Amino acid sequence: MAPGSPAARRRAAPCLLAALLGLHIFAITLALEVSVGKTNTVMALNNSNVLLPCVFTTCIGFQDLVFSWYFNTTELIYQGKIKNKATEPTPIWHNPRVEFVGSTTKKDNNISIVLNGVEFSDAGKYTCHVKNPKERNAQHNATIFLTVVHKMVETDNTVTLIIVGVVGGLIGLLILFMLIKRVVLFIIKKTQDGKKECLVSSSGNDNTENGLAGSKAEQKAPPKA
Repeated sequence: MAPGSPAARRRAAPCLLAALLGLHIFAITLALEVSVGKTNTVMALNNSNVLLPCVFTTCIGFQDLVFSWYFNTTELIYQGKIKNKATEPTPIWHNPRVEFVGSTTKKDNNISIVLNGVEFSDAGKYTCHVKNPKERNAQHNATIFLTVVHKMVETDNTVTLIIVGVVGGLIGLLILFMLIKRVVLFIIKKTQDGKKECLVSSSGNDNTENGLAGSKAEQKAPPKA
């Protein structure tokens, strides 16, 4: 059967349709993105309040979008619903210690939360999950890890300061060496020029005193007998 025959085209049509449908579904799946920022770790002091950031983006838009926050994958601590871009989220359920601080009517679709009165037992994995019915119920999530400490450890910059000081000192010594070298070369050049002038002057004086040819001394004729 020839590749360009009607029967071949009829067989190829379903395959092409399936491929296009697959690409369409793949594009829709990639349209929804969720992010917790540039870093996925956060540190908090015991008994303090900590922000857990999360934003989502979608190229298609959203309607009746549901977002949830989970602690260690399974424990639900906050859930909200957003009707559309013109409305703010409506809480469905939340842990009493969790406060919603985001906004979806502004530039960023911010669904961040604050965990109040952090305890050591709160350390772990927090997952921000988003489901958008407008994108064929496309789902996406992002994870952030919380570490709870008794006190913040100050970074010791002593070693860094020492290294910077040593490097700066070496650069300063190199510049000083180059300046001294230029001065010494200048002095040597001037000294050599002075010696040349002295040699020329000394040579002229000797010729004059000895009455040699080319000297300024007048040669007198010998006396007549």
